[in-house]
Amino acid sequence: MAEKPLRDRIIDTALHLFEKYGYHGVTVDRIVAESDTSKGGFYHNFKSKDELLYHIHDVFITYALTKAQEAYESCSTPTERLYAIVQSFVKVFHLYKPHITVFYQESTYLKPEYAEPINEKREEFKQIIFRVIREGIEAEEFRPELSVEIAGMSIIGMVNWTYKWYNPDGPLSIEEIAAYFADFILHAVLRTPENPTAARFLLPPAAE
Repeated sequence: MAEKPLRDRIIDTALHLFEKYGYHGVTVDRIVAESDTSKGGFYHNFKSKDELLYHIHDVFITYALTKAQEAYESCSTPTERLYAIVQSFVKVFHLYKPHITVFYQESTYLKPEYAEPINEKREEFKQIIFRVIREGIEAEEFRPELSVEIAGMSIIGMVNWTYKWYNPDGPLSIEEIAAYFADFILHAVLRTPENPTAARFLLPPAAE
């Protein structure tokens, strides 16, 4: 098996160390030593430990935002869009679990020049969800009494909490967990969950 590129080794090592010791408990020297590189190798890839922390945050937020944008463009109805966004959002917690854990533990240490672009992407992701809910209400696919902001933030908050309990070795796959989330959320927002279009995205009823 080919050895990982140096940049990836540095990121993997930093993720492990930041999770275990915290951002301020880890020096560049320790990252260099445990990733089997040199200071020159580190600074060739990252200007500073701050930029490394920014990259750890940015990679999964960029992925989630890109997938949400793709879902919006490729799907034709609010129900389809919301389903696709929830599916990809949940799967982020499998693909980038260490990154997200470090994000929630260490995001307060991001310097303003790095925090600003991260916050802009988080806001853009949030606004896509708000837009889908608003359009779902206007298209009479979603319940008319919904608050766009409360429904949107509820979805984001509920899925975000996955990082606290998700176990890759648990009894359910990330695809099965995503299906549960999608079913729960769509039942909460759909005007008529029993309609044929929506039924494609819901869990099958339990056998009696």
